[in-house]
Amino acid sequence: MINSSRTLLLIDDDKPVRHSIAAFLEDSGYCVLEASDGVAGLKIYADQDVDLVITDLRMPSMDGLTVLKNLHDISRDIPVIVISGAGVMSDVVSALRLGASDYLIKPIVDMEVLVHSVEKALERRDLLAQNKKYRQKLESANKGLRENLRVLERDQVAGRQVQRRLLPKPQVTPEGYSIAHHIAPSLYLSGDFVDYAHVGRRYLAFYLADVSGHGASSAFVTIWLKHLVSRMVREEGLFSTEESFEAGASAMLADINREINETSLNHHLTFFVGVIDTYTGQMRYVVAGHLPMPILVINGKAEFLQGSGKPVGIFKDVSWQVHQRQLPEQFSLVCFSDGVLEILKAETLQEKEADLLALMAQKAQNLDSVCDALAIQDVSDTPDDIAILTITRGY
Repeated sequence: MINSSRTLLLIDDDKPVRHSIAAFLEDSGYCVLEASDGVAGLKIYADQDVDLVITDLRMPSMDGLTVLKNLHDISRDIPVIVISGAGVMSDVVSALRLGASDYLIKPIVDMEVLVHSVEKALERRDLLAQNKKYRQKLESANKGLRENLRVLERDQVAGRQVQRRLLPKPQVTPEGYSIAHHIAPSLYLSGDFVDYAHVGRRYLAFYLADVSGHGASSAFVTIWLKHLVSRMVREEGLFSTEESFEAGASAMLADINREINETSLNHHLTFFVGVIDTYTGQMRYVVAGHLPMPILVINGKAEFLQGSGKPVGIFKDVSWQVHQRQLPEQFSLVCFSDGVLEILKAETLQEKEADLLALMAQKAQNLDSVCDALAIQDVSDTPDDIAILTITRGY
């Protein structure tokens, strides 16, 4: 499209030809600046805002190729059209190699050819300018994204450090109960969480929780959960008395459920919560939407614990049944989050559970043997977090 704001610089030592071309271009809507030689043309270009240059090839003192080279040394973006009466192929090649937009032969019988060449050169210049502007915007946006990514990475590192510091260390009670855990996050932060404590020097309380979703928001819920349960143990005496041993697991989930519904965290959790009386070997536990069920291994035989219950954080009025189990002198109890099912090769859930039982029957002596059996160290890309909690005695 022709725009009267476009300024063209015409350089030609042939005055009648120059005036003729300038007049036609002005009639076509362009503003035309004229120069009689290359030196004068370069001075005008330096002093004026020029959108395109048309230069003759054969001129005294400075020919068109030298003008073209000087212009492109100043700016690679300025389009230059070379016109010449010679029509020597070597000149055409030289002009194009130096970056000329077009090469026209004098005399220009049909001036519309020149106008068409000018329009195309300006369109290309505009397109290149737009692309440059887009690249600059993209580079600026990418710079902002990179900075945001660095901030996010720092936040992820800080969040992971907080999560790790909140996780418990392996413990062994005076009665010989050993408890340990392993968490393999699918992302940098994990929505799986485990915690345990030897409360009142008698009750070994523990839970494995799986928060819905992935990433930072789920990880923040695990941090909130840690502090909530710790407050219940510290201030309300959770799992510190015989009464709390009997019903504390259900009461704990009821309190968490109420807090989630009141605070609208927009997450729900699955749980396995247990507490063992280390004096008697009695275990009380509740199940809240947890899958797969924990596996109890006794004398080389593995079985899933029985029980069921609704997830936490979905329903307002809900309670959980407390189950009980007498534990022998020697046993292994292994709890998994549902991410472990993703790394088992079997196709159906029933087959995966059967494989898990078979593996644990042979390799449940401690946390390391469980991780070896599942080749956890070789797992690098999983769609879900994997949490493992082991409680053993007599090994």
